[in-house]
Amino acid sequence: MLKIVGGILMLGILVFVHELGHFLVAKWCRVKVLKFSLGFGPKLFSRTWGETEYKICLIPLGGYVQMLGEGDDKESQPLTQQDKLRSFAEKPVLQRLAIVAAGPAMNLILPFLILPVAYFVGMDQPAFIDNPACVGYVVSESDASRAGIQAGDCILDVNGDPTVSWTDAEKKLLLHVGQKTSLGVKRGAEVVAVPLPADASIAEGLQGLGILPSQAADVGFLEDNMPAQIAGLRLNDRIIAIDGTAVTSWYDIHSMVQAGAGRPMTLEVKREDTLLTFQLTPELKAADDSEDNRYLLGIGPKMEMVFKRYSAGDAIIQGIDRSVELVDLTLLFLRKLFAGHISAKNIGGPIMVVQMAGAVAEEVDLAKILSMLAFLSIQLGILNLLPVPILDGGHLLFGAVELVRRKPLSEQAREIAQQVGLVLLVLLMAWAFYNDIMRLSFGG
Repeated sequence: MLKIVGGILMLGILVFVHELGHFLVAKWCRVKVLKFSLGFGPKLFSRTWGETEYKICLIPLGGYVQMLGEGDDKESQPLTQQDKLRSFAEKPVLQRLAIVAAGPAMNLILPFLILPVAYFVGMDQPAFIDNPACVGYVVSESDASRAGIQAGDCILDVNGDPTVSWTDAEKKLLLHVGQKTSLGVKRGAEVVAVPLPADASIAEGLQGLGILPSQAADVGFLEDNMPAQIAGLRLNDRIIAIDGTAVTSWYDIHSMVQAGAGRPMTLEVKREDTLLTFQLTPELKAADDSEDNRYLLGIGPKMEMVFKRYSAGDAIIQGIDRSVELVDLTLLFLRKLFAGHISAKNIGGPIMVVQMAGAVAEEVDLAKILSMLAFLSIQLGILNLLPVPILDGGHLLFGAVELVRRKPLSEQAREIAQQVGLVLLVLLMAWAFYNDIMRLSFGG
């Protein structure tokens, strides 16, 4: 429940910031604002201050600012001369464009304000992301396995474009989505080029290819009432052998446990400076990320984390750089998506957004919450700028056409465009909801 509430609250913040942009610029242009709503549907809370009704509605999937002379209100009854002076429809086209653009602009500005705070506060980050992209494990039957990538390989370049870290390699991969891609890897004393399969899931990054970082066999999670906890294992225990066979990384444990087919096993564990032995029998059950039954011990790895915090000046620089990077990556994703190089299955809807936001909110970590808000805010801002009628980008397109023609589009043309835009938006939302439901139901 905390996860759902936290996700809805974070989504509400982004909607509020977006609508606040429209509201403030409308006020600045002396347009009368009739309603400021967070959410749609039946009212949960409503209060009128001055000339504006502020309300919170039941369905928390958006919001709106309703202005005089906009939508149905301008046709409901003739406007007085005084009302015309404050009507959205009667304002010069540049003012109308400014009001419409202000919502997405606020979403795009927000990350530049909050990410520096996140970097100044500091956050835990996986240690491997700033290290060279050296392969700790290759998932069997994955794209990387088919290409011949081996544990111990270190990725030096993507299509000749040098990489210096795991994060850098991820970015370079995304740049080459839709192209024939080859990884330059250091294997022992040699440097070899490894072409990836033509159908490789490059858009999903290194882990989507089946390339995982090194991971020590340290216990970072114990599931209640599962064999490992019942046997007496503790957090930070290092598993060094199973049935006498040495464990060199976390990834060895899975294959050894599955190979045991549920028979009793002996685990040798190092706890600080003490060597301990435990007897336990894996339990057959469905794993969290699959419908298939697997033999499980009820343990999870301990991720090596590094706490990073920056001075005020450096935090501002890092925050701005990261904001620009997020904008670039989002635009790149959209280009690759429309070019057909990225599957539409990657599109997520409100359920996915609430899940992502809620998972971060549940941790009650200010820096992580701000980082997620920044990420989602950029998605919301850019999505609303797409030139689709119904969205802000569609209204901006109408305004631009009016500037060029020196007169607005006809009422009929706008109505047809709005209807087409509505159909496109409904189809997009239906597809996004479908993807969300498939992820929830099948992990796909």
